Amino acid sequence: MPPRVLVSDELSETAVQIFRDRGVEVDYLPKLGKDKDELARIISQYDGLAIRSATKVTEKLLALATNLKVIGRAGIGVDNVDIPAASKKGVIVMNTPFGNSITTAEHAIAMMFAVARQIPEANASTHAGKWEKSRFMGVELFNKTLGVIGAGNIGGIVCNRAVGLHMKVVAYDPFLSDERAKTLGVTKVDLDELLGRADFITLHVPLTDKTRNILSAENLAKTKKGVRIINCARGGLIDEAALVEALKSGHVAGVALDVFEVEPATENPLFNLPNVVSTPHLGAATTEAQENVALQVAEQMSDYLLTGAVQNALNMPSVTAEEAAVMGPWLKLASHLGAFVGQMTDEPIKAINVLYDGAVADMNLAALNCATIAGIMQATNPDVNMVSAPVVAKERGVQISTTRQEKTGTFDAYIKLTVVTEKRERSIAGTCFSDGKPRFIQIKGINIDAEIGRHMLYTTNEDVPGIIGLLGMTMGKNGVNIANFTLGRSGVGQEAIAILYLDQAIDPKVVDTLESTGMFQQVKALQFDVA
Repeated sequence: MPPRVLVSDELSETAVQIFRDRGVEVDYLPKLGKDKDELARIISQYDGLAIRSATKVTEKLLALATNLKVIGRAGIGVDNVDIPAASKKGVIVMNTPFGNSITTAEHAIAMMFAVARQIPEANASTHAGKWEKSRFMGVELFNKTLGVIGAGNIGGIVCNRAVGLHMKVVAYDPFLSDERAKTLGVTKVDLDELLGRADFITLHVPLTDKTRNILSAENLAKTKKGVRIINCARGGLIDEAALVEALKSGHVAGVALDVFEVEPATENPLFNLPNVVSTPHLGAATTEAQENVALQVAEQMSDYLLTGAVQNALNMPSVTAEEAAVMGPWLKLASHLGAFVGQMTDEPIKAINVLYDGAVADMNLAALNCATIAGIMQATNPDVNMVSAPVVAKERGVQISTTRQEKTGTFDAYIKLTVVTEKRERSIAGTCFSDGKPRFIQIKGINIDAEIGRHMLYTTNEDVPGIIGLLGMTMGKNGVNIANFTLGRSGVGQEAIAILYLDQAIDPKVVDTLESTGMFQQVKALQFDVA
């Protein structure tokens, strides 16, 4: 059956048609976002949920969304989605950070002009018939210093536009490289230097624990007297009470705000203060932006549901369609390696290390790590997937590390997984051959070449005669056909292993029979998802 998507908020017909054209069933019910009871009643029918801001995706709703795989937000802000709950549920949350970038950046520039020339107040005065020409003395932007806090996608566009206005631009962003700063034509500075130099300050960062009140009372006091501040990013980045005081004292000459700590902002101490320009969160409110994010979310959700490609996910590494095609066998191998270790390990896991050798080391390791961890965790929690596995591992206090290295041996590439518990360290390695089929190539340091099947049997024993015959005879007596039989040993008469690829699952009594012979140190029936 084709995947099914519910659109519960207003989305353009063109975007809805994208789902249909891509082969995704879609129900367009734009009023459902405000009817939480009806939404809760039908949400279990859908693989995907496309929303704007009206639909509230709560932990309670997610608990009812038994088939949900992806939530797509047409826009940047996901304040209306419980992302931790979605992650635990294994649901990918996507947004569309680039569809409204130009629109939001342009709004910030417009707000900067408005506060520099007191346009809203002058407009109101003129409409009132006052003609107060001498009252509204503004300032030029030309040759002024603009401090940009956050020089990412939107902030970078603002930098570009400001340079075009012949402003001197300084930028604070911990992730801004020297090369990128040079490309933008801006000076990279720390926050204190920006606060002390800027005539105008504009904010373009998300609201996090680190950025909340980044313009605190203390930091506002560090700014130049007469500074003008613009915030078209997120409410909560500025201490509003401190900003009121700074405006009243004259230290801050003006502010332009599109966002507020509490929204909808029907009342606020900043309202009606002189030279406070305010708009009701209009940063993305252009026809072009609304269409762009709608089309983008439809494409992203369709790509994921049909091909496994992940773009702009907030709770999982992104995997492009091209990466998904190339990495498919390696993602499956990573999952199989994890599944082997997960099924073999009965005690709590303390640490996981994944080593990537050769060509695979240049792939999307974050996604491969997620697949590996999911394979491990699914042994005890079948509902875990690539989204929720890292969350589960973190909750359990598991330390996860990654190692990459150049090609070191026979294989062009391989993955080696090592898991540490209180009692032991267990390792397994695998590779993908040219046919795309994953193989186990080493277990416990013993080299093998084992094809991976849905039903397998793993044994360890002393390297003595009779083991092959015993395994074959036992399977035959119990009507179990052996598709493939792989052996390996550390040395003559030393530790040996056998892996049997079976055509059907074996009865637990068969395992008991083998264990009762006293010939084996370990006998374990294993299951792998090879679909």
